[in-house]
Amino acid sequence: MKRPRIPWPAPALLAWAGAWLTYAGLRSHTGPLAAWLVACLLGVLASLMARRWWRRLAVAAGFPLSCLMLWGLGGLAAISPWLWLGALGMLTLVYPLNAWRDAPLFPTPAQALDGLADAAPLPPGAAVLDAGCGLGDGLRALHAQYPQARLHGLEWSWPLRWMCALRCPWARVRRADIWLADWSSYQMVYLFQRPESMGRAAVKAATELPEGAWLVSLDFALPGIDPTWHRQGPGRHSLWVYRMPLGGPGEAVVHVPEPEETPYEKALREIQQRKG
Repeated sequence: MKRPRIPWPAPALLAWAGAWLTYAGLRSHTGPLAAWLVACLLGVLASLMARRWWRRLAVAAGFPLSCLMLWGLGGLAAISPWLWLGALGMLTLVYPLNAWRDAPLFPTPAQALDGLADAAPLPPGAAVLDAGCGLGDGLRALHAQYPQARLHGLEWSWPLRWMCALRCPWARVRRADIWLADWSSYQMVYLFQRPESMGRAAVKAATELPEGAWLVSLDFALPGIDPTWHRQGPGRHSLWVYRMPLGGPGEAVVHVPEPEETPYEKALREIQQRKG
């Protein structure tokens, strides 16, 4: 059963109203600065529910911009000179700096994984990982395909991890780095990453995933490896499915192109060769 969607811009108006009510309710108890920061945090968290980046930006920026329009620069500066640094800190909590090397927060569309259970069957109780689960849209799509699987999610941002756990109470969601976590106990790993990450994903999957396990990637293929199954989905999305060992039985070695050697690395290698 699909959830009823609130038509835009009603979600933004509700988030802005909630932020102003929060500010008004807290201002006399905590002071204007603390109340302003809490209201901004509420707006940032509410923005995560929007599906498009420009809507997220509108929801998150609505309250501070309305303050600017109402009070002017002088009014905002009177609250605290650290005001904008506090807002930036909140955004950093939601989007940690070391997470920017991976994919930004793009939710998995509801129908993006349709047909996956037929192409990559799993036994009941199989462990399935959404590596970089964000707000849980990928976990929900996996749950629709594998209702009897044991679903796990890894997310580095603790606010996203917390909200994902609330949205997906049937899954085990942990805060962890997807590249440092061990994948060896999973029968399937799902990724919605960036093209630059797929070589690293191929090496990790070939090294850690057991034989017969699946690696599933939305939109981006593993470099130089033929998929077990591929489907062009609705819109621009495509699904790439790989079974371990990569390359077929007896050929588990993955050859990923080496990054170009920097001048510093070249000089260091030449020095080491002369010493040897």
